[in-house]
Amino acid sequence: MDWITGILSVALSAAPWLLLGLLLAGLIKAFMPESLIQKWIGGRGLGSISRAALVGVPLPICSCGAIPTALALHRGGAGRGPTTAFLIGTPGVGIDSILLTSVLLGPVMAAARVAGAIFTAITTGLLVATTDQPEPITTADATPAKTTCCGGCCGEKKEEKTTSTATRLKQGLQYAFADLLDDISRWVVAGLLLAGLLITLLPPETLSGLSGAFWPLVLMAVIGIPLYICATAATPIAAGLLLTGMSPGMALVFLLSGPVTSLATLGVFRREFGNSALVMYLIGILTSSVLLGWLLDTTLQSLGINPAIQASQVQEILPEWLEWLALVVLVMLILKPLRRRVLGF
Repeated sequence: MDWITGILSVALSAAPWLLLGLLLAGLIKAFMPESLIQKWIGGRGLGSISRAALVGVPLPICSCGAIPTALALHRGGAGRGPTTAFLIGTPGVGIDSILLTSVLLGPVMAAARVAGAIFTAITTGLLVATTDQPEPITTADATPAKTTCCGGCCGEKKEEKTTSTATRLKQGLQYAFADLLDDISRWVVAGLLLAGLLITLLPPETLSGLSGAFWPLVLMAVIGIPLYICATAATPIAAGLLLTGMSPGMALVFLLSGPVTSLATLGVFRREFGNSALVMYLIGILTSSVLLGWLLDTTLQSLGINPAIQASQVQEILPEWLEWLALVVLVMLILKPLRRRVLGF
């Protein structure tokens, strides 16, 4: 029964912060219009690429969910560089996954994840920008190609209408606690189960031999790039791997390479931009994530910082009764019939 205790421990630590992250995601969805995003990242230079990477960080959109919005931005005049930076920065982290990372892996890993996602997005955007056309490519129809890899988090472009604050708030909360939660719930549950099993069944020294090695970082990136796993669901898995002895650098590589892309993203990217841009896209993600993972391992070893100890200290902040309450609420929200009956979502 130790594995049940391990799973429950991870779930209790994650539930309050996941709920808070979903709430903030709903607020962002309600009050950040898509027209404003288009204005910020329009263009082709370094400034546009950097803004696209930064704008994407708080947005609660998965890797496949970022495809329609990114393609709409590109067909509306944004260059390949900013489009790529948005396509990587958006699913790499979100406000919900940032909070979850702080709790399960500690503040140092959370900061490294955010900085790493931004660096990867900018670097890859600059590489892909070298294959850009001299003139913007625009079409009369800026409607993005549809994908079938996700549901409500795809954020398909809709006509913006003037609505009241209360209506926008309700729509944002419904998006967060219905559409977005439905998209990530299966992955989050699977991630929590896997994390609990890893913590219970594998002793801490199991993966310690991989710490500080270069080629395991490359292998982790190669494994992570074709995966389809959202940033939130990847967090408990990375926490479980870290507590079983995997180096922080390898955990960071998994957190960077897994959520930012998938086979579906690669296919759409190749169709839209061509083979040369796809090669630059893969090189950017692979080299950036491996470099950042190696740098994190080297830095933490020299400073004597253990992210696992930091995570355990953060998890003790909230009282146990609040964690149980949050877990019960989260389960109620995940169960669709109960959610519809209580909230009408």
